[in-house]
Amino acid sequence: MAESQSTVAGYPFSPCSHQLPDGNTLSYLDVGQGPVVVMLHGNPSWSFFYRNLAALLQQRYRVIVPDHLGCGLSDKPQDYDYCLKNHIANLEHLLGTLRLKKLTLVVHDWGGAIGMGYAARHVEQINSLVIFNTAAFRSGRIPWRIRICRTPLLGALLIRGLNAFAGAAVHMAVVKKMPGEIAGGYLLPYNSWANRIATLRFVQDIPLSAKDPSWRTLAEIEQGLALFKQTPMLICWGGRDFCFNDHFYREWRARFPEAQCHYFEDAGHYLLEDAFDRIGPLVAEFLAAQALSC
Repeated sequence: MAESQSTVAGYPFSPCSHQLPDGNTLSYLDVGQGPVVVMLHGNPSWSFFYRNLAALLQQRYRVIVPDHLGCGLSDKPQDYDYCLKNHIANLEHLLGTLRLKKLTLVVHDWGGAIGMGYAARHVEQINSLVIFNTAAFRSGRIPWRIRICRTPLLGALLIRGLNAFAGAAVHMAVVKKMPGEIAGGYLLPYNSWANRIATLRFVQDIPLSAKDPSWRTLAEIEQGLALFKQTPMLICWGGRDFCFNDHFYREWRARFPEAQCHYFEDAGHYLLEDAFDRIGPLVAEFLAAQALSC
């Protein structure tokens, strides 16, 4: 698997490349040695979201952070079906090729549905779970500012033309003002109409009702959550998330009452930007307590 040097500020990694069966290429981080931790980002971020956590954990763990197809440094095919089941299949192909035996999943945003979709198919691999603001169950809740981006034609103009989704996120997904170079890192892969294809497709694929193509896939993932009732879980939640708000936090807690939960009132959707100094040590302590094995 080839490596390409990254020149993104604050992202001191050399990503690897993985070719999928359809010929498209995923970019992913694979750093450190030891028990495996797989981190999955959402939309409109990429592995850059996990840069500080990866740097912290690589001292004791093997950290793998893919960029979903269409995101980050991965290929961005224009005629691809960017649906939930395909993102899960891509992850499955990557991790299968890496021949991983045991791992911890860290998930955020769309990474929750993608990661738990993978986990339900590979229950025996999952040692523990770390949950950041996300969902892996059905809900009709969606903020108006995201719903409007699903409007035909207007959504494409806003997201692909004006970069209103990724561009707005560097302001709206944080409580603290994001430094310019960090905002630039988030936005770097999404610098053109073509490169924002998956940003739009993720929004269009949000399953809000049974008529949406990924609704059945999400229903199956939701059903699979029961398989992890006894799996060690850490939940860290940003309390000022306009999208994955307290409704989703309460849902996770109700489904997993034994989980370790930490709520950060002063953190937004990109909670690792607002509260990494507190969240990073919590994740490290949680992983150490699990005594992970490869």
